Amino acid sequence: MSSPAEYYKSLPPISKAFGTLCLLMTTAYQFKLYDPIYIALIYKPVFTHFQVWRLITNFFFLGNFSINFGIRLLMIARYGVQLEKGPFHRRTADFLWMMIFGSFSLLILSAIPIFWSPFLGISLVFMLLYVWSREFPNAQINIYGLVTFKAFYLPWTMLAMDVIFGSPLMPDLLGIIAGHLYYFLTVLHPLAGGKNILKTPMWVHKIVARWQIGAQPISHAQPSGRAQPETTTGTAFRGRSYRLGD
Repeated sequence: MSSPAEYYKSLPPISKAFGTLCLLMTTAYQFKLYDPIYIALIYKPVFTHFQVWRLITNFFFLGNFSINFGIRLLMIARYGVQLEKGPFHRRTADFLWMMIFGSFSLLILSAIPIFWSPFLGISLVFMLLYVWSREFPNAQINIYGLVTFKAFYLPWTMLAMDVIFGSPLMPDLLGIIAGHLYYFLTVLHPLAGGKNILKTPMWVHKIVARWQIGAQPISHAQPSGRAQPETTTGTAFRGRSYRLGD
């Protein structure tokens, strides 16, 4: 069994960075090192006082230390990592672009008053969960040893559980919307004969290559298969995400 340090070192870069920042932000909050109001997504000071950091910092706050915080962090460690090691293996730039596009989509959605949320970290986690559920829809999910169902239904099950336990509905719903928008534009629409209008920009590839983030792609040719996540059970959904790299 690997040590915690070895496990952390083995994590793929984007999921590791996202999870680490979320943990650090919550830890700093618990020690009262800052007031969350100064990192929240409030559009007025963004435009009137140029507090542009709010457009980024709000994504890394998942709330105080609690069961819900632990669940969200585990979702990054499981579903984000499995995406990055599976369908996005050696496609770090594509995974980073998915996160950037998801964040941008959530910022636009949150600008609509009925969708506004001061912190979009939970929504970004739910976007990862939704994309994972579409990539591995046949994986078997077990809830507390009581119910087993296919991963395709996991985002909706988690949303229902949050509602039952009194958590806000909107952050989860925003993440599902952003995840579906990404999946539709990059997978469903091209498979239906449409053009992939969401290809990863060259500047993202250059950033990843310049900073040597993650494993570099072997070639731009379409692989014949798909890498499987290390811990997912059941039959994975094959042959879609790799088409994004064409």
